[in-house]
Amino acid sequence: MTLVKTTNGLYPSLHTMLDDFWGSNWLPMRERVHATVPAVNIHEDENGYKIEVAAPGYEKSDFSVTIENEVLTIAVEKKEEKQEEKPEATRKEFTYSSFSRRFTIPQELVNADAVEANYDKGILSITIPKREEVKPKPARMIEIH
Repeated sequence: MTLVKTTNGLYPSLHTMLDDFWGSNWLPMRERVHATVPAVNIHEDENGYKIEVAAPGYEKSDFSVTIENEVLTIAVEKKEEKQEEKPEATRKEFTYSSFSRRFTIPQELVNADAVEANYDKGILSITIPKREEVKPKPARMIEIH
């Protein structure tokens, strides 16, 4: 399984160029833009793959996990609106956060119909089982005649 290269930042090559010229703190918002892409752990064993996405502060309903054309897409979209009213003023604040991560899932290796996802305590866990025919087989003893 391989990670599909995607970008979430605005003009990533521009970010790289500006980093090279001014250093990594050229824009205060830069950290917040990149902070919206969560860390991902990928584990493989003889039975399949497990992807863990560290995404605290979300609800299960914020996530979308899809498989299409050998690509597993994990996406989040969260919108919040807060309104504070005082006698002298009204203040509204909008918050919007989203991210998307994509992984290539070769259909000849995994059983895409048996993929499962679970969100618990800020961790989204996705289990992708391997097909039976690609799992390692135990050594077989051959009788000598």
